[in-house]
Amino acid sequence: MHASPLPYPGAITDVTGIEVGHDSDTRRPTGCTVVLARAGAVGGVDVRGAAPGTRETDLLAPGNLVQRVHAVLLAGGSAWGLDAAGGVMRWLEQQGIGLDTGHGLVPIVPAAVIFDLGVGDGRIRPDAEAGYRACAAASGQAPAQGNVGAGSGALVGKLLGAERAMKGGVGTASVTAAGHTVGALIVCNAVGDVLDPASGRLLAGARSADGRTLQDTRQALLQGLQARHALAGKNTTIGVIATDAVLDKAQAQRLAQVAHDGLARSINPVHTQLDGDTLFALGTGTSGRPADMLLLATLAAEATARAVVNAVHAARGLSVGAQHWPACTELIQP
Repeated sequence: MHASPLPYPGAITDVTGIEVGHDSDTRRPTGCTVVLARAGAVGGVDVRGAAPGTRETDLLAPGNLVQRVHAVLLAGGSAWGLDAAGGVMRWLEQQGIGLDTGHGLVPIVPAAVIFDLGVGDGRIRPDAEAGYRACAAASGQAPAQGNVGAGSGALVGKLLGAERAMKGGVGTASVTAAGHTVGALIVCNAVGDVLDPASGRLLAGARSADGRTLQDTRQALLQGLQARHALAGKNTTIGVIATDAVLDKAQAQRLAQVAHDGLARSINPVHTQLDGDTLFALGTGTSGRPADMLLLATLAAEATARAVVNAVHAARGLSVGAQHWPACTELIQP
């Protein structure tokens, strides 16, 4: 879903054992994205935003019983979009994948959602059939980025009102060092602006009143500009970080925690009362290498920041009715 090379290489599917599938609704810009780990992966999660929409996050706590998850669902549709996880479970069960309870298989599918109900007809949102289709479309190939799956209706820079926002989307990247690979897949629907941490350059976010330039939300807030607080719960950046290292649940939780550093480098402001920022971490263990947590933490934050940048670079401008949300490439020249 992008016409030119993106700033950062790689994809979460560079991690052996990880597949990704999108389902994009043709009726309005919304959809869902599934990250599959058919053989199971040790999972962790960290929720930093104050307005999350999630499912099956408690079971990922290190002290709780279930050790491995089989997929993570990311979806539009706000809390309604959590219904898509049922379709992911059904597809996994049909493949013979799930936790064996002695009374049937129970696929473990944590999920998180973004709010995109204001983009087109909000009565249309991902459901169980959408989750099922995303699984059926999944592969180990590098996934499409931009206006697809859970990123279809994502916007960024809404602190001054949705009419001055820009198009967000889904992005992915990976980093390999010292025999470890870490990949990230991020759905960026942030209230804040997106910047490239390598240069500090603003890429997408709240626009000026004439819509032609970036406002710089951080500077505007520092100068006393009043934000539009009617947006509580209508923003969120969600995603999955995966590694081929051997992790236990405490290490997976820690990886999810430090991956948020990548959001802090690439989104400003981030983790606000208006966002539901949630990151999952998966350890497939396919490398057979024990975790070097200092290295993995560094790679996770880097891959996450890069995936955010790729998300807005891959996005394309979106028009719904009289409203147009421009993409990064429409305002920022290379």
